[in-house]
Amino acid sequence: LARSRTVGELLAPTSPFDKKCGRENWTVAFAPDGSYFAWSQGHRIVKLVPWSQCLNNFLLHGTKNVANSVSTRLPRQNSDSGQKNKPCEHIIDCGDIVWSLAFGSSVPEKQSRCVNIEWHRFKFGQDQLLLATGLNNGRIKIWDVYTGKLLLNLMDHTEVVRDLTFAPDGSLILVSASRDKTLRVWDLKDDGNMMKVLRGHQNWVYGCAFSPDSSILCSVGASKAVFLWDMDKYSMIRKLEGHHNDVVACEFSPDGALLATASYDTRVYVWDPHIGVILMEFGHLFPPPTPIFAGGANDRWVRSVSFSHDGLHIASLADDKMVRFWRIDEEYPVQVAPLNNGLCCTFSTDGSVLAAGQDGSVYFWATPRQVSSLQHLCRMAIRRVMPTSQVKNLPIPSKVVEFLCYQI
Repeated sequence: LARSRTVGELLAPTSPFDKKCGRENWTVAFAPDGSYFAWSQGHRIVKLVPWSQCLNNFLLHGTKNVANSVSTRLPRQNSDSGQKNKPCEHIIDCGDIVWSLAFGSSVPEKQSRCVNIEWHRFKFGQDQLLLATGLNNGRIKIWDVYTGKLLLNLMDHTEVVRDLTFAPDGSLILVSASRDKTLRVWDLKDDGNMMKVLRGHQNWVYGCAFSPDSSILCSVGASKAVFLWDMDKYSMIRKLEGHHNDVVACEFSPDGALLATASYDTRVYVWDPHIGVILMEFGHLFPPPTPIFAGGANDRWVRSVSFSHDGLHIASLADDKMVRFWRIDEEYPVQVAPLNNGLCCTFSTDGSVLAAGQDGSVYFWATPRQVSSLQHLCRMAIRRVMPTSQVKNLPIPSKVVEFLCYQI
């Protein structure tokens, strides 16, 4: 089995008391345009670094990189010149333990097929980049990435804000998932007005993710919950049944045709969200536990899952001290890497690097590189605009239909 190549690491500065109380890094994120990388250093601190400079530092100084030493080589922010083009590093004190992070941009992501909506709240022109931080006390703070300034403080959740996701269409709609068993939909164009509360979870909500066209939201939580929501009507579309324990992470494929979910039942499932069937199962324990013990093997709990931008690879992170890279059409990992106490992982915007958070630090690996076949690129182009039901009605050979529906 191939070992993934380490690209670099950002080590949080340690102070003596950290060893005793532990600092947990629950969240890492890349800006949609690839300009910034952010992570929670444990406790209240979020660090924002320009990603290209970060990569250059790895190349110049080898992989080791103590987060503090980066700052000496980055240009200091010059407040009066207001240079937006020169990305600057920021350290943000959120005032409470940070559980979740999400970047939001007023520019639609290239992949989505959405019309950008005119908006007025932040008068910064079209290049607005926001960072949302979800906190232990139920608050969500919204920061300007370029200046590091606090823009909004959203208060409505009564418990930990466990996950955050922005709509990819540039509308600056933010969804938050909380231990108070609700999801909340916020409109940051409208002064952070809370538009809707999504109720349906009987227990903690662990995660949420938008489909690439922003029309569907997936939310996952305790008691095996995987829910799909129609974000035009704010109504539940369906529940996906199959996991045997708490579901803690979810992500759609770049074309929206697949949905990956990670659970404490030691499995990652890949679903067709349009029809609610499981297409692939990636097991992290061999042989897989029987359903009655599926919650018991807690040294194999899967913590995080991320879909690569090539639509072919998925990364997962489990408590057995391993990061795994899977191909969606193979049942065994194609690459692995060691990682203790990892809690979260995400692919970089271009898909070339995987970042994983552990104890306030971040580790980066080169991802499996593969030239996508022309068939797969065509499949993604078609699936971006066609749900499964429409594909099945196409007047084409059944083998092609199966391929387009990811059933081969």
